[in-house]
Amino acid sequence: MILYHGSNMAIDRIDLGKCRPYKDFGKGFYLTDIRHQAERMAARTVKMFKGVPTLTAFEFNLEKAVTIGLKIKIFNAPDEEWARFVMSNRDINVSQPCHDYDIVIGPVADDTIARLLRMFTENFISEEQLVKELTFSQVTSQYFFHTEAAIKMLKKL
Repeated sequence: MILYHGSNMAIDRIDLGKCRPYKDFGKGFYLTDIRHQAERMAARTVKMFKGVPTLTAFEFNLEKAVTIGLKIKIFNAPDEEWARFVMSNRDINVSQPCHDYDIVIGPVADDTIARLLRMFTENFISEEQLVKELTFSQVTSQYFFHTEAAIKMLKKL
């Protein structure tokens, strides 16, 4: 499969040390299989940091990653487990990294979803209401690469 990384520059070499912490799945390298989503991320990054909107494409073989024994977590939809996972990774009061997966695949917690997570965390909505609201959110996808072993699974195109 082809995965895309949208940024303000081409990615020639992935450096996990340059990745920011406290994101949906933690500190690591993020890609998507949705080209338009990566294009939007590139434009957003340019607005924040200047540069030129740039897509970098990578080939990734999930079956091979499974076969060699990488630890992989897949969230098929935003649900209660996914919400708790995202909240833990985004929480600056939780020791990071808060999981040991090499690769995590699942929905993006966009601004709408982030607002719902805050409302749940601050006890404005119940867990049941959170899950119900997440069901109606527009779902996007992200592939998170957390370790050097995971990064080795990506072949730049």
